Amino acid sequence: MSKVLTIAGLLAAALLTAAPAQASTGGTGEVAGIGQEVASYFGYGPHQTDNPTDPQPVYSRLKARAIEPAVVLSQVPLPALPMQAKPTVEHPLRRLFCVEYARMRSGLAVFGDARQWWSRAKNLYARLSHPAAEAVMVFSGSKRLRRGHVAVVTEIVSKREIIVDQANWQNKGEIDHATPVLDVSKHNDWSLVRVWDIPSGTFGARTYAISGFIAKGLTRQAMND
Repeated sequence: MSKVLTIAGLLAAALLTAAPAQASTGGTGEVAGIGQEVASYFGYGPHQTDNPTDPQPVYSRLKARAIEPAVVLSQVPLPALPMQAKPTVEHPLRRLFCVEYARMRSGLAVFGDARQWWSRAKNLYARLSHPAAEAVMVFSGSKRLRRGHVAVVTEIVSKREIIVDQANWQNKGEIDHATPVLDVSKHNDWSLVRVWDIPSGTFGARTYAISGFIAKGLTRQAMND
């Protein structure tokens, strides 16, 4: 027994000696000369990089139950890449966040984290339940999308599918052009979507809740008819 204890003690000591010390790190992503709250208001800040990358295709996540809820998704077959969609990735000179890109593209003067755009657009712009060309699609905040996400609708393919341009979806500060988005909600109300993953060439495995669409004025919507 004493030999066993001695061997266990030696192993524990070796493991503790080999373990590297944890170096403390300071905050990242702060904008020089601007307070954290002000930076966050304009869509910058340390947590923006935590927003959505969705690199894993559907087939690699099925066993891990990444697709939820299964009963809803089973009712919506995944289409192939639309003929008019040719997804491309642009790498700008500096890193772009989704909110600043959406403001530049849409002209909407909405500020704050992406998840706040829906409430802050009230009484300022038209808030739509279904997509419209040039409207901004607002992703609700969640555990994965801590600050939400916004994307600009460029084309309506069908009542279940649209094309968007967006920034930082892959967490690289890039601009993703002509990205298909599929409505997988049970009642086709655009409350739940899946987004095309450019690297894998298929729709991503995860689903995302949508607050709605923000537009400058009355535009053509994709209705259920």
